[in-house]
Amino acid sequence: MNLTGNTILITGGGSGIGRRLAEELHKLGNQVVIAGRRRQALDETTNANPGMKSLQLDIEDPAAIRAFAARVAADFPALNVLMNNAGIMRPEDLLAQQDDLGDAEATVATNLLGPIRLTAALLPLLRKQPHATLVNVSSGLAFVPLALTPAYCATKAAIHSYTQSLRHQFRGTQIEVLELIPPYVATHLMDGADDPRAMPLEKFIAEVMEILKTQPTPAEICVETVKPLRFAVEGGHYDAVFAGLNAARPDGH
Repeated sequence: MNLTGNTILITGGGSGIGRRLAEELHKLGNQVVIAGRRRQALDETTNANPGMKSLQLDIEDPAAIRAFAARVAADFPALNVLMNNAGIMRPEDLLAQQDDLGDAEATVATNLLGPIRLTAALLPLLRKQPHATLVNVSSGLAFVPLALTPAYCATKAAIHSYTQSLRHQFRGTQIEVLELIPPYVATHLMDGADDPRAMPLEKFIAEVMEILKTQPTPAEICVETVKPLRFAVEGGHYDAVFAGLNAARPDGH
């Protein structure tokens, strides 16, 4: 991925990992557009970073995604990088679950259907560019699930699989497909911002930016902290890692 001269759209760009990636890429001279549901978070981010743009998007709404893609194509015709970063994470007690599957359905709509729909809607625009990059943000929990958040982990596993298929189908085109695989990072996702067990956000972003500077950029962007999860199966340690993760974090953190 070329780190300069791009027009970049980052969903979930008003907070957490999305915001910090947007800010670092903005500093490098890219035109960065952030998207999300919360106008206040978007405005706070763009006000702190003059020149950055924002658009509201309800990633759960298929009609809103189609309208959003049309606006992006009209306002930012040079868009050549899409980062599907928006996501939600909610605990689910499956034994106590009643008829209302609202948390699970919202998680699937946001974390899985949202990126699939937005990618499809923006693909014609990306294909017009000489070079384009698609980045899907999954999670270390795609590879070893945290049992308290089953729908979240399932959607991230699906994003990993979907990204592999995208990469294979886009081979031979000008579109590069990357997967960013975060560990447990100190953000407000599941209220982990102040958890000392989480990887500090600034450390995570610094390591990611160093990896992105590599030429060619690795297809999977893994900081060192996430590798025990990412390669638990390959290393023959899955059962031990699963047991340790779920014993150490019964509260979801």
